[in-house]
Amino acid sequence: MSKAAQPTANFAFEPEFIDGLKAIFEEKIVFNQVLGLKITEVTPERVAGRILMKPELVGHYAYNRLHGGVVSAGLDAMAGLAVMAAIGARHMDEAPALRLHRFAKLGTIDLRIDYLRPAISEHFELRAQVLRLGSRVASIRMEMLDAQGKLLSTGAGAYIVS
Repeated sequence: MSKAAQPTANFAFEPEFIDGLKAIFEEKIVFNQVLGLKITEVTPERVAGRILMKPELVGHYAYNRLHGGVVSAGLDAMAGLAVMAAIGARHMDEAPALRLHRFAKLGTIDLRIDYLRPAISEHFELRAQVLRLGSRVASIRMEMLDAQGKLLSTGAGAYIVS
């Protein structure tokens, strides 16, 4: 994230806020359970997650390659989480429980995924960071890597925040 777009935060989120975001993404958004998406990092600057490869996610049976829709959906979910973290950071004066209710209008406006390499791995790391959080729209960059850290896909998205 560029310093011009978003100042670097000098604080960490409260465990209650992080636990709340994890509950939203890992439990309340049931489709993320289908993907097996698990959140591994939530900071004001970036978020990260992991998807374990499983037979239900195969897109090409001969190569055991991850389905492109899983790549797209996973990166879209991580971008949404990044926006939630950025909104949470913007409103640190509020209690964590109150900040967790600020996301009702969050939604994807535009999503672009570039598939750089076949997604073949035991697990996949997903990362996202907000480039700009405006009063109405947020711009986000995402990436998916294999278990060895090789870049497989990148994404860019715009999300409505108000």
